[in-house]
Parts: sequence; C-alpha cells; structure tokens
Amino acid sequence: MTANFGGLDYSWQEQVPKSILARDYSKAAVLYEQAISAEPDVKSNYWHLGLMLLLQGQEEEATTTWLLAMVDGTPEQVELWTAELLAILEEEAIRLEASEDNNLLAWLIRGHIREIAPTDLKNLIHLVQLAIDLKKFTAENIQDWRIIEILNAEQVGNLDAEQTDELLQVLQKVLKIQPLHQSTRELAQACLPHLQKHPDFIGVMLPATLKIGHLLLRPTIAASLLELCLQVDTDNIEILETLASFYQNGGDYAKGINLAKHCYSLVQTLPEKICTNHLLLRGLMTAGGYWEETCSAIERQESLILALREEEAIKLEQATVERLLCAGFFFLYVRDRSRQNRQIINQLSQQCQGNFQSYAREQVQRYSLDFVKRRNLSTGGRNKRLKVGYISHYLRSHSVGWLARWLLAYHDRDRFEIHLYLMLYQDIGDPLQSWYVNQAEHCHKLGADSGKIADRIYEDEIDILVDLDSLTLNNTCKAIALKPAPIQVTWLGWDASGLPAIDYFIADPYVLPENAQEYYQERIWRLPQTYIAVDGFEVGVPTLRRENLNIPNDAVVYYSGQRGYKRHPDTARLQMRIIKEVPNSYFLIKGLGDEEAISSFFTELAELEGVERDRLRFLPIVAEESVHRANLGIADVVLDTYPYNGATTTLETLWMGIPLVTRVGEQFAARNSYTMMMNAGITEGIAWTDEAYVQWGIRLGKDPDLRKHISWKLWRSRQSSPLWNAEQFTREMEKAYELMWTNFINKPN
Repeated sequence: MTANFGGLDYSWQEQVPKSILARDYSKAAVLYEQAISAEPDVKSNYWHLGLMLLLQGQEEEATTTWLLAMVDGTPEQVELWTAELLAILEEEAIRLEASEDNNLLAWLIRGHIREIAPTDLKNLIHLVQLAIDLKKFTAENIQDWRIIEILNAEQVGNLDAEQTDELLQVLQKVLKIQPLHQSTRELAQACLPHLQKHPDFIGVMLPATLKIGHLLLRPTIAASLLELCLQVDTDNIEILETLASFYQNGGDYAKGINLAKHCYSLVQTLPEKICTNHLLLRGLMTAGGYWEETCSAIERQESLILALREEEAIKLEQATVERLLCAGFFFLYVRDRSRQNRQIINQLSQQCQGNFQSYAREQVQRYSLDFVKRRNLSTGGRNKRLKVGYISHYLRSHSVGWLARWLLAYHDRDRFEIHLYLMLYQDIGDPLQSWYVNQAEHCHKLGADSGKIADRIYEDEIDILVDLDSLTLNNTCKAIALKPAPIQVTWLGWDASGLPAIDYFIADPYVLPENAQEYYQERIWRLPQTYIAVDGFEVGVPTLRRENLNIPNDAVVYYSGQRGYKRHPDTARLQMRIIKEVPNSYFLIKGLGDEEAISSFFTELAELEGVERDRLRFLPIVAEESVHRANLGIADVVLDTYPYNGATTTLETLWMGIPLVTRVGEQFAARNSYTMMMNAGITEGIAWTDEAYVQWGIRLGKDPDLRKHISWKLWRSRQSSPLWNAEQFTREMEKAYELMWTNFINKPN
C-alpha cells in the first residue's frame, strides 16, 4: 500500500531516479514541484528542483529557485543549505561524468558550483578538464576562474593522491592545447608546489617542452617551463642537456654554453661525454666568436669518438645512440679535412645503425626479405611508375624547403608517384609548408617515433627514399637506418650521413673531388651538371639604404651573411685583409649568433689587421626571406665563408647578380659555392688558395667594370645556365632514380 501525505503519492521518490536516468528532467521537475507543494519546508526539494531546471538548460530559473529557498534563512542556515546544494550538484556531476556523452551537462553543473563556491579547487580541476574535452577552454579561463590564485593559496600537502593525479592531468592538457600562452606558464608555476613530489611530473613536463622548443620553435618559452623541473631534480642530465639546447636556440648563448659545460662535468661514461661535448660545441658554434674554446672542444671530440669501440656502442640505450649519431656534425665547420672528417662521421653512423637495427631486428629482417620478393616480381626499371618518397623536417620556410620545392614542382607524375614524409610535423601556419602539403599525391604528417615512421614508409612500398635531413635530425636518421625502402638516397640537406643503410649520395662534377669515393661510405652518384637547380627566388622591397648605414654612395660595400657556425677566424682574417687594401670600403656582417660575441670577434680581428672599427657594420636579421634577398642589392661584393661555404645564400647572391668570392676546399661543404658558380658560368671569384681569395676580393673591390661584367653575365645566365633550369635538373634526377631502380632489380639476390 502506498502512503499519501497532502495529496502527494510517496512513490514519487522512486519515480524521480527513473526519470533522471531516462533524461526526462521535466517530469522529475514536476515531481519535485509537487513535493515542494506538499512539504514546503523541506529545502532539499528546492535544491533538486533547481538541478532539474538546470539540466533542461533553464539556468536562470534554476538559480532563482535556489535563491528564493534561501532568502528567509539565517546566515548559519544559508551556510548549511549551501553545503547541501553543493553536495547534490557534485553528486550529479560525478554521475554525469561517468558517461562521456553527458559531459556538457556535467560542465554546466560544475560551472554553477564554481559560481557558488569559487575557491573549490577540486571542482575547478574537474571544470577545466571538462572544458578542455568539450573544446570550450581558453587560456583566459585560467585568469577568469582565479585558478592560479587558488592554487597558490592552497596549502601544500592538502591535495590527496587522486587530486594531484587530476591536477597533473589538467596541466598536461593545458600544455597541449595552450602551450605558448603566458597563463599556461603561470599555471605550471602554481602547480609545482603541489606536484613536485609526483613521480610523473617530469614525464609530463619534458615532452611538452620538447614540443614547444623544437616543433613550435619557441625555445625561450620551453626553457622557462623546463626550469621548473630543475626544482624537482637538480642533477637530471636529460633536463640539463635539453635546457642547455633551449638556451642556445633562444639566443641566451652564455647560459647555454655554461650549462653544457656543467653537463660535461657531471657525466662519466665515454658516450655521455661525447654527447655533452657535442652540446658544448653546439653552443660555442651557434654563438660564434668562441674559436679558442671551439678548437679545444673539437680536438677533444675527435679523441672521444675515436676511442668509442663498436662493441661499446652496440650495448648503449637507444636514447644515447640517437644523441651520439650527430656528434660529428661540427667538424665540417672547423676544418677542411674531408678524409679525416668522413672517417669520424662514417664510424659513428655505422656504430649507431648497428645499434638501431639490433633493437629492431625483426622489423629490419621483414623489410629485407620483402625487398627480395619485390625485386623478383619486378618486370623492369622503366616499365614501372616508381614510388619516390622525400623525408625531411625542413619542408617549410627553411633553406631545404626553398630549394627542394622546384624538384617537387617539376616531377613527372605519369612516371613517379610522390610521397612526402614530414618529420615532427606541426601546423605552424607556414605558407611554404602548406604548399608542400598540397603538392604531393601522398603527404604523411609524422611524429617522432622512428619505428612507426619506418613502418609507414615500408607499408607505402616506397621504391626510392630520398633523405633531405642527413645528420641535421636524428629522428630521420634512425628511421632511415632501419632501411624501410630498397633504395635510399641522401640529397641536398647536408653532407652525407655515413649510414650504411644509405645507398647513394647525390653530387655533381664539382662539389666533390674525383677521389672522394675513397672515403665515402655511400656510392657517390654524380649528376651531369649540378646537384641543385632553382628557377629563381622571390625578391621583396629592400629595407637597407647606404645613407641609413652612414656609408657614402661611392664606397665599395662588402657583405657576408652567415650564421655563427660558419665564422672561422682564418677566413675572417682574410676578409679583413681585403677591406684594408680597398680604399673607401665597408664590410656588412649579418647572421644568427651572439651579437656581442660576433661583434667582438670581428672587431678584434679588424684591429689586428689594421682595419678601422668604423668600417664594420653589423646588420640585424630580417624576418622575411624576400626582404633579405632584396637587401643583398646593397652589396658590391659578397665574401663567402670557408671551410663551410654558403649554399642557399650563394644561390641568392648569384640570383641577385652580385659578384662572389669563394675559397674552394676538399670537402662537400667547401665546394658548394664553387659548383654553383661553375653552373652559373662564372669563374671570376673562385679561389683555390687563401692568397687567391684575398686577391680576388681586392680586385673585385677596385675594379667596378669587372663587377659590372660579372653582374651582366649573371643576369644573362638566368636564361641559359643549368643552375637556373630546375626543370632540366628534375629530368636528370629522374633519370638517376630510374637507373638506380634498374641497378636494384638487376642485382643478384
């Protein structure tokens, strides 16, 4: 028998939960209204009625219901009733959160809990999580909801294990969706006291900072976040090394160098010393001007690498091997000893590849066996539409991106199926990156997992994989070391990587000496004329004028625009000799690096060579590539660097019709400008000795007619030279690919 009081059937208490589960909130509201009519003094019915109205989206009505029920209460009663209301709302929010399709209602309820109890940290944590999941969260919410203020006021230790887990999840999500906002950094700082003992704090922060620093290219922001981790673990070598690289990338060179030195002092093993010494070299060379320390570090690096035996390298952890891979990178910038440099690079690459393949033995064997089957099934090299894949992190506004685009634009799509593998892809709003994404038939936006990247290439059945990164990105090298394609080629990005998994290195008749095969691990494939060609460059409106630099109109302006890596003191000294010998001449110096260190570097050399400081001008970097190229027009003569020449900068100089002086050496990096000048039909300015470099620099400065003649030849070359015929170059590359494929299918098993 059902009891009845005041006309209300008490079975309503059983009907309400059923209505709520069926999401019939209007029916539940009617039942609560009836209950209030029957028992107006039972306040909980008002709380539930307001909740039912809220779940129907009637927020104003819900709030009014709660306020009217409290209006006649004493302060003590209102406090008690508020606690009851909050408990009811919290319970319903938890119930709704258990089902993801109810997150919107849960978010709505927690928003009202925040209005009633704005300092409830537990509720705020859930509110942020729901807002993020529903894509309603903005960085401004952190300030609007006073989250940082509330976290700072919360006593350390008050949060239980579950709450700290939830707080860390919130921080991780905010770092993912709003990584660059100032409020995110403030949130991380406020979370630190509550999370510094959490075992996963560093595991959340470190990957987030790597993304911010390396993918989003905001190293200063990444450093500020990673510094928080040092408060948790002051001697964590991974944190220290990563932080040093962020300082270096962000232009805080002194910090980056000093922290790298500290890292070197902490490590004990030979591989770790190689890696940390490389980090120190990176800081010194990025800054520029620290040549005495650089030479000492280079000598130490060679000794360390040569001491590393192959059996030692095979036993290393993968993370260590990945860092070892690029440890020979800076030798090419310091010395032109091709055979010696290649020995070091080849040794390291071979050791690292052996390690990579030992960890992925089954994967490598699967690829290899399949290549044999594909070779046996192939009917011929020229009867097949070859699948060519290009893999790189730099297919964007970067030197590699500016140069490789012409090959992509002219590829014969009837004969070649083009795949792009964009390493560590992030949509950074870059127009050139967008062009690449839209240019390829198949564009793969990849992360950092080299094993998955290799599998993607293998599953696409790529015939020829073209590496554009070489040793500039270890993730690319690791994927290539697993040999996911039967033919693998290095082109454009740097010198050869030395990986045994690479079959060919693209060169031309000039960029490598005739005997280079003696010390290259890869087979050198020489194209008939040039290893690179472009149709030209976009040129904007110049922002440099002589009068603004206090340079007379009749002066001779020399120019050198390279980053700190390439500022070798021996070459800079030769440049000063040129300036000294040419009356009324000025030297414009531009490039990334430590401005103070580079200024001191050139000023000291100028004083040693008897050149007045007033004849030097240090130029700032300009953001737009087209403006940079337009500004080259201020120069009468460009002085190239050595032992590492310009590459893109040389092409830009020649395209702008400006005479160039280059010093030719042995290694690939010391012959870039040489091959480009030869392929533009220019021999004036090519020097094979230091003395010839100085002589050409002086002659071009003193002979305006010769400069005009060279400029005229360069302008004429646009119509006839191989360097400016990207379509012809593409046909030569395509012939090379087809011959490589023919060699592969004719190779005995």
